[in-house]
Amino acid sequence: MRYPVATYRVQLNEDFPFDRARRLLPFLHKLGITDLYTSPVFCARPGSTHGYDVVDPSRANPELGGEEGFDALAASLRAQGMGLLLDIVPNHMAASSSNAWWTDVLESGASSAYAAFFDVEWGPAWERGEEKIFLPVLGVPYGTALENGEIRLAIGAGGFSI
Repeated sequence: MRYPVATYRVQLNEDFPFDRARRLLPFLHKLGITDLYTSPVFCARPGSTHGYDVVDPSRANPELGGEEGFDALAASLRAQGMGLLLDIVPNHMAASSSNAWWTDVLESGASSAYAAFFDVEWGPAWERGEEKIFLPVLGVPYGTALENGEIRLAIGAGGFSI
C-alpha cells in the first residue's frame, strides 16, 4: 500500500485545469512532494470554480480537460513517481437542472434509477402516497415564494424545471 508523505493541494477549475497541474509536477517533485491532492475532477456544473457541484460523477470534467487531460495528468504523476489524492465528497452533487440524475429523482421520485445516490428520506410521507421532496433552499415557505414570483415551475421539452 502506498502512503502519502508530503501532499500539495490544487484547486482545479477552468482557469487551472489538468494540464496546468501537470506542468507543476517537476517543480513539486523537486520540493519533495510525493502526492498531488486535487479538488474533485468529476463533471461539475458549467463554470464551477470549485468542482464540488458535480452533475455527472461518471466522467471527468471537460472544462478541466476531460478524460484525456486526466489520463495525461495520471501518466505524468506516474513518471515522477508521485501519487494522486482525489477529494471526493459523495453528497456534493449539484441540485441543478444540469444534473440529469437529480432531475430524474425530481421527476420519478423513489422509483428513479438514481434515487439511492441522494440523501432523500423517502419515509412516512411516501408510504402514505404523498410524494414530496423538501428542499431547504428558499428564504420563505415554498407557497409564498411561488405566489411572489420568486420561483416558477415549468415543464418543457427538456423536462421539469424550477
